[in-house]
Amino acid sequence: MAKRALITGITGQDGSYLAELLLDLGYDVYGLVRRTSTQNFERIAHIQHRLNLISGDLSDQTSLQEALIQANPDEVYNLAAQSFVQTSWAQPVFTGDVTALGVTRLLDAIRHINPTIRFYQATSSEIFGNVREVPQRETTPFYPRSPYGVAKVYGHWITVNYRESYGIHASSGILFNHESPRRGFEFVTRKVTRGVAMIKLGLAHELHLGNLDAQRDWGFAGDYVKAMWRMLQEDTPGDYVIATGKTWSVQKLVETAFEYVDLDWRDYVRQDPSFIRPAEVDLLVGDPTKASTILGWEPSVGFVELVRMMVDADLKLLQENAVTAAGV
Repeated sequence: MAKRALITGITGQDGSYLAELLLDLGYDVYGLVRRTSTQNFERIAHIQHRLNLISGDLSDQTSLQEALIQANPDEVYNLAAQSFVQTSWAQPVFTGDVTALGVTRLLDAIRHINPTIRFYQATSSEIFGNVREVPQRETTPFYPRSPYGVAKVYGHWITVNYRESYGIHASSGILFNHESPRRGFEFVTRKVTRGVAMIKLGLAHELHLGNLDAQRDWGFAGDYVKAMWRMLQEDTPGDYVIATGKTWSVQKLVETAFEYVDLDWRDYVRQDPSFIRPAEVDLLVGDPTKASTILGWEPSVGFVELVRMMVDADLKLLQENAVTAAGV
């Protein structure tokens, strides 16, 4: 009998890659989707006919309980959140309600409906914020520097609490930045690669960015969802840093993307103070030793390959849109 999995945030970058992985592994895959005025199923359109989509919301306890009853999953992957750091400054209460308390609602629903369900919580490297040590590992103290980071700390610790208090097989993946052609346009990696593609095609002439000195540990989302799945196959739940162990500056990201299309970034990039965070996170780099040792997980896509993949995808998308707009 096929395993059953429920994914919250299935329409997002990570949710779409995870759904693909689980389908390939023979799972029956259910996805929790919010009822909104504008449905965006673009990332899962190619597999939507193989998915079972259920209406629900992390802010509504009843809908989560109903989703668990309907899906009857062996595994639940909680990827849903208000996931953009910059937005969390403008919407701190909403971010806390969904990204923090939403985890509690889902865990408590599991506790009451079926406590044998295995649970994955998507934690973020933003919990380290003003880092206490380099690189960051599972034992590094947390020091979040945004409402989003604070909410993710809560989600992380409530997961640990339910694991230790109720014996739920609950694991937390402390994922460092992971990108792909499916990344939202508001994130700096996609903003850069789309901006480069637009400039190369003559559709734009400048790219406005914030802090070019910030450093991140960037990997490929398709690799990182494999780590999520592996956590729930372990006999013992736990917390794992998922990262490449290498760090790159935003400026290096910009240089790599522009260089790939034979352009000099200095001719096009303008620093814009409006994109600077109220409290910046300067250096994030993870130590994935535990994930490598216990899960046997290793990233397969390097930084340069990732950037080029994203630039190629944005060039193709913009060219296809131009053809469609022209009615060809």
